[in-house]
Amino acid sequence: MAAYISVPRDLSRVKSKIIFNLTRRQLICFSIAAAVGVPLFFLIKRSGNVSLAALTMITVMLPFFFLAMYERDGMPLEVLVSHFIEAKFVRPKERPYVTNNYYRALIRQYETERKVEEIVLHAEEKAGRKHSAQPAEVRVPQGQEKN
Repeated sequence: MAAYISVPRDLSRVKSKIIFNLTRRQLICFSIAAAVGVPLFFLIKRSGNVSLAALTMITVMLPFFFLAMYERDGMPLEVLVSHFIEAKFVRPKERPYVTNNYYRALIRQYETERKVEEIVLHAEEKAGRKHSAQPAEVRVPQGQEKN
């Protein structure tokens, strides 16, 4: 009989395994969980209650296990949590549908240009009145006076 091996169609989703058939992310998270949970177990075990120490260790290590193992739609847990927090608390609740109408943009541009022209004309008129109201004095240096 022939042995069949299933080959995934999308090879980009295949992750390389390092040790014990675990990915690098899983190894790092499990190591951190062990580094935090095992010493905590022995510290609490000194009080004499092994059950309390074991439950505390499990409670402390569980978030690291979730970080290592949980993945949804190709996104790890911390990315999902950050998206959730952003959607619920950071971004506004109401997102009105607003379009940028090309014709309205042209009209706004035309009105803005008209206002600019009006301001320029008004400034030129003011400048013209200033110059006509005050006669200009021309000073000629001594020795170069016209006869």
